[in-house]
Amino acid sequence: MQHNALTRQYRAIFVSDLHLGTKACQAEAFLEFLRHCDTPRIYLIGDIVDFWRIRRGVYWPQSHNDVLQKLLRKARKGTDLILIPGNHDEVMRDYCGVVFGAIAIERNTIHVGADGRRYLIMHGDEFDVVVRYAKWLALFGDWSYALALWANTHFNGVRRWLGMPYWSLSAYLKHKVKRAVNYIGEFETALAQEARRHDAQGVICGHIHHAAIRMVGDVLYINTGDWVESCTAVGETEDGTFEIIRWTEISFGQDVGASLVEELEAAA
Repeated sequence: MQHNALTRQYRAIFVSDLHLGTKACQAEAFLEFLRHCDTPRIYLIGDIVDFWRIRRGVYWPQSHNDVLQKLLRKARKGTDLILIPGNHDEVMRDYCGVVFGAIAIERNTIHVGADGRRYLIMHGDEFDVVVRYAKWLALFGDWSYALALWANTHFNGVRRWLGMPYWSLSAYLKHKVKRAVNYIGEFETALAQEARRHDAQGVICGHIHHAAIRMVGDVLYINTGDWVESCTAVGETEDGTFEIIRWTEISFGQDVGASLVEELEAAA
């Protein structure tokens, strides 16, 4: 691996919501991320390939193929790759327990941190009542979301022309709409409760495209975010600290990875 200012080393990396097969997927940015982040273990926590969108029409540029080839190559060279299917790639849930191309497919799993703490790994759609009980509404929401991302892409095209960094309009709106904020809070609470049920001290998930690391009661809640809006992942350092990797800010020269040292010490 070529080492430079962008290179980062982690004990484990957690990513979700690539949505390969959609025009909103930022595959080139994810390839750059994979080239510069060194780790022996990668967790792919759902919605890696968006089969919902593919069913409505195939969109598969070379960069999306390159992502899969890069991941498979890493697995062949010894990187542990664990895939936890999400709702958009739920067809893969039929293969849970199988190792495919050196990638282990699991419904959920437990990650043991450097400090010995247990973290439940799951996508999180099981605790989204819209996805679980009203799939037609979820599909309508998916269409609306795609429209918002289309607008977001053109908005950021102007920002790039002006020499400005990427900024997610849709993520900003999520933070400002009260109903969305309440939904995120309820989601976090439900995931924390599921972690307790598995005798875990933390939970690492995706699904809602909102990267976060914070304590929910006595549980460390970690959400990896996504690679269509914010280009985020989560990395565990060798000392067991988790941090949000905001790749567009790092590659733009603004490394603002969020450390959780204080919260971890407070929870100890």
